[in-house]
Amino acid sequence: MRTDPLFRSVETASAEMVTLSFEGQALRVQAGISVAAALLLAGVDHTRRNPVSREPRAPYCMMGVCFECLMEIDGQPSSQACLVPVRDGMQVRRQDGGALLEAGREELSA
Repeated sequence: MRTDPLFRSVETASAEMVTLSFEGQALRVQAGISVAAALLLAGVDHTRRNPVSREPRAPYCMMGVCFECLMEIDGQPSSQACLVPVRDGMQVRRQDGGALLEAGREELSA
């Protein structure tokens, strides 16, 4: 994580806050924003690693088109963090490479 935030939010006195867990670290974030926006505001520098090159990747378009923000959210891999609103108690992890989907493996072996 970056020590100085790359992005800053507009300060509002009445902003409701929620707590989410990012890789085991509690983060207090503004309610009503996306997981991707919350992590960028918290100084997180990447949300996943490319499955081929292993390069770190970060949210780019913030509207669900580029798929650079794929993360594991509440145990669900390949979730588009830019489209998922934060909520209290949410568990978020970086996605390291491609997701292994159990249902996909069962279908392939059948």
